[in-house]
Amino acid sequence: MIRLISLLLALSSPAFAAEPPTLSGRASVIDGDTIDLHGTRIRLHGIDAPESGQRCQDAKSKSWRCGQKAAWALDHAIDRQRVTCRITDKDRYDRLIGTCSVGDTDLNGWMVQNGWAVAYRKYSNDYTAHERYAQNAELGLWQGSFVRPDKWRNGARLEAHTPVRAAPLSGN
Repeated sequence: MIRLISLLLALSSPAFAAEPPTLSGRASVIDGDTIDLHGTRIRLHGIDAPESGQRCQDAKSKSWRCGQKAAWALDHAIDRQRVTCRITDKDRYDRLIGTCSVGDTDLNGWMVQNGWAVAYRKYSNDYTAHERYAQNAELGLWQGSFVRPDKWRNGARLEAHTPVRAAPLSGN
């Protein structure tokens, strides 16, 4: 608890801009773009993964649980190893925002490059090249059709009888 209070104070200090604080330890996966470290939720910076209840369609229009699969992929990438997160901000839900890694692997980039999340251009362009790679290789979500997670949260859904190929990169 003391470490969390120190971290929150650091986020509000002028020195924060010069050297962002870090948290590290064993992480629990909440979903494809959120982890828990020491009881603190951390949203992965610059990426947006499908929601837990979100479904996608494969190349043959078969429905699959892409939100659950994205969370599983992140859990598999972490594989009970120590996670280090460089905290860069706090969101409107009081979650910390960070770039997290296991060893030399940037988990944020890994999720997008493997097709389990998309670049969240509303907040960052850091992972657009990773997204292009996954889209071109038809990895993860890009193997078929899906609704971008931000649009899904706003009520958009795939029509079962009219599969739409995942939209190519164009803005948000």
